[in-house]
Amino acid sequence: MRHTVKLHGVVVGWSDLERIEPELGRARGRFRPGVGYDLVQPVFRLFTEAVSRDDSATRDEAKLSRYHQSRDALALELVDQSGQRIATSTIHIVDATSGDTDGGRELDVLIIDPRYWARRTSSS
Repeated sequence: MRHTVKLHGVVVGWSDLERIEPELGRARGRFRPGVGYDLVQPVFRLFTEAVSRDDSATRDEAKLSRYHQSRDALALELVDQSGQRIATSTIHIVDATSGDTDGGRELDVLIIDPRYWARRTSSS
């Protein structure tokens, strides 16, 4: 089932949210950028820069704080394939791309709508 991320009506991208953890209210899946992704990519790249990708657990707390503030200010929304808004507490795009490659992007969403989870888990 396609889930679309929007920024003030502009399509940022979409995902099927293939992996779900209903007990945590979490859904994840491969992210496919849309026409509006360029508008938000710098915010999500900031997260990648702030958190070390190796096991050293090095974090740039200043960048991480800027990321959280910027991400929350975006006010992204998640909609289902029928265009209905899905209530979320967090929408995060993991952007581990380098250069012009499209691989390495994942949508990670915390969904707080119990009706969504009831529908999603009954169709599994």
